Amino acid sequence: MSEKTVFNYFAIKESLVLDLGETTLISLRDTLADPDLSPVEAVLEILSGQLAGLTSWLTAQDDWAQARVVLLRFGTLIGSTPSLRAYQRDMTDRQVTVAAEILARRTGMSPDNPEPQIAAAALLALWPFQFQALCRHLPHARTSEELHDEVSADVGRAAQFIDAGLSSFASARRSL
Repeated sequence: MSEKTVFNYFAIKESLVLDLGETTLISLRDTLADPDLSPVEAVLEILSGQLAGLTSWLTAQDDWAQARVVLLRFGTLIGSTPSLRAYQRDMTDRQVTVAAEILARRTGMSPDNPEPQIAAAALLALWPFQFQALCRHLPHARTSEELHDEVSADVGRAAQFIDAGLSSFASARRSL
């Protein structure tokens, strides 16, 4: 495959490695805007789908131990590569902006108000938290199902904490 062909699909080289950013943006636009879901429920739905995809990949691998090593190396690669960290931060900023716009629409606020901005930042903090939980549980999990359950439990606890703070967000518009 030629370089030109590759860049028809990936705008920059970092997006070859960190390809979930755009998918997450699309998911945020669709799922977070759903009025039948609370913001936390919407984000948990997206995260659960991404974790299920990852654990399905693990299940499909012939060598569980080697697959775990590959995932841990991937985390190390991101953490040790300045251009990947910068790309990831830029993508997170874009995701926070999109989430703040959606949350503002849901409450009739301006996206520039502090409430949708901080709510969006808190919700997007669940992505690196899920990855950290994955890295923490990966060396000890015996199966992909066990890994999925342990990571989901940690993310669920973190989401409950955020949800407690966001419960006041819904009533913030009424007090302005």
